[in-house]
Amino acid sequence: MDTLSTVTPVSFYNRKTLIITSLISVGYLLLSALLVGFKTDQLVLVGIFNSLFYISKGTRKFIIGFSIFIVYWILYDYMKAFPNYEFGKVHIASVYYAERNIFGIASSGGILTPNEYWLAHSNAFLDVLCGLFYLCWIPLPLAFAAYLFYANRVQFFHFMFIFLFVNLLGFVVYYTFPAAPPWYVQLHGFDLIPHTPGNTAGLARFDQFFQVSIFKGLYAKGSNVFAAMPSLHSAYPLIVLVFAWRTKSTTFKILSTIVTAGIWFAAVYTSHHYILDVLAGILTAGVGIFLYHRVLCRRYFFISFLQYLYRHTT
Repeated sequence: MDTLSTVTPVSFYNRKTLIITSLISVGYLLLSALLVGFKTDQLVLVGIFNSLFYISKGTRKFIIGFSIFIVYWILYDYMKAFPNYEFGKVHIASVYYAERNIFGIASSGGILTPNEYWLAHSNAFLDVLCGLFYLCWIPLPLAFAAYLFYANRVQFFHFMFIFLFVNLLGFVVYYTFPAAPPWYVQLHGFDLIPHTPGNTAGLARFDQFFQVSIFKGLYAKGSNVFAAMPSLHSAYPLIVLVFAWRTKSTTFKILSTIVTAGIWFAAVYTSHHYILDVLAGILTAGVGIFLYHRVLCRRYFFISFLQYLYRHTT
């Protein structure tokens, strides 16, 4: 029997609650202002957390469980304060030529990378389809996590911590192997241009088709353009896929299978990632899941922490 499910739930409320949540909220705002500057998004995050924490016992349990996603969002945002191109050589040409040598497509103009091929053969149908798939990269994990929260609290925590752990592995690679995305080469060649802003690349065609600025707004908030490998966009739906097939939900089994394949294709079609980046994302997810179960889940301190969270969300 899973060690988490055998824990007897206890009351979460105590006198220290107000002080602790207030200190965490103020500390987060002060640290954020110091590292990345003040933004209204930070107030929104603090407002959502505190509102759900105090509205009711049910919402408190929910936001505590989902706080792992909040940790991910904060860490990702703080990467802006420490650009990875300042910590290592940025790989631009080497990744491009490796992609072309391994997955190159012959054309009348020579050998093209798959990104270059699809850039020359894009169409409105694929523009819209790939845009829709790319919009799922966070909503799908969130929706699946919400399902697990009510359907299987034990698997919910395993899913959430694997999601965070895979991200941390990806962040390590970002700083040890900074790499430019395909669209960077298309726009700037092989020269390193620090502080290059994020770019919607092929997703701009989705915005243009619907006369919106969805992806423009999303990529304007990107933490670092030289973080293409591994493609965590490709890792997220795979984690959902693995867990979905452990559940009884036919909907999530089918949806995660389709979305996973769709995002993998869309990543290449829109020139946001090379196939090598996608494969690296798949590998990162696989390694993360393996290490989580074989290493972390066999450590007493980690199991004790999971039990603590389980007690306060049950």
